[in-house]
Amino acid sequence: MDKKNYLAIFAKSFNWAGFFLPKKVYEDCAKLYAFCRILDDVADEKTNLDSRIEKFNKIKNFFKKSYDLKNNEELELNENEKIINEVINLAANNNIKIIIFEDLIDGVGSDLKKKIHIRSVKDLLVYSYRVAGSVGLVMSKILNVNDRRALKGAIDLGIAMQLTNIARDVIEDKKMNREYIKPDFENIQATLKLAEMFYDSSFSSIQKIPFKYKFSIIVARRIYRQIGRKILQKGNMENYEKSGKIYVNNFEKIYQTIISIFDLILVYLKEIEPHQRAKEHNIISQEVDLDERI
Repeated sequence: MDKKNYLAIFAKSFNWAGFFLPKKVYEDCAKLYAFCRILDDVADEKTNLDSRIEKFNKIKNFFKKSYDLKNNEELELNENEKIINEVINLAANNNIKIIIFEDLIDGVGSDLKKKIHIRSVKDLLVYSYRVAGSVGLVMSKILNVNDRRALKGAIDLGIAMQLTNIARDVIEDKKMNREYIKPDFENIQATLKLAEMFYDSSFSSIQKIPFKYKFSIIVARRIYRQIGRKILQKGNMENYEKSGKIYVNNFEKIYQTIISIFDLILVYLKEIEPHQRAKEHNIISQEVDLDERI
């Protein structure tokens, strides 16, 4: 599959926002997403656990080996190995710390268990950083962002999106013996409230993103946030279960994109705020030193 099509097929919200990115940057984002997709596909395979762990460890080991070699272009590689090689080159070209990719790998790898049962906010935040906040950091580097406040905001946006995913996929995850939160509407609401706090914290930092990339991030943020708001409109667990997988349709995306124009204006009118989620970052840093990553 053409790597540029990964975003279109598997990440419709991001692909929509990616329309507003320069072609080269969009292609780099597609390479990153293709790498994330490899990890997720193995973790979610409908095969036995030992087989999935073996496949995942092969990917993890190839990543480490390829990073140490820096260049595998002379070797005969399969499609997945080519994608891994390209994301390593992407890291080198954008001065992205390899430890951030290791966080992502460890986060997805933590799903390779017979049963997942997260109950503490700390564990939920650490998991959300590893599988999504890390991706926000990589994206920021692709977008030439180096300001520390903006990088913290990128982590926050990634965490917010992951919390939205968790709230949306409670039923699907339960079928796979994964409980990131208790499968009731009260906990779904609480998770989305936490996500809203991270969405709010991410907004001010968009000021520090280069102009040509700002609107795309604003659109992605607004569209993904709308998923959570649609979940809350269900009102109770019965309606939530009946609705199936909740998403933002094309008409709603057009509307959210138009509203994003006002967000873009607001970004320039609003003074940049101190980081709002310092407490949560300190909690995450008990397990993962965020200062080292930023």
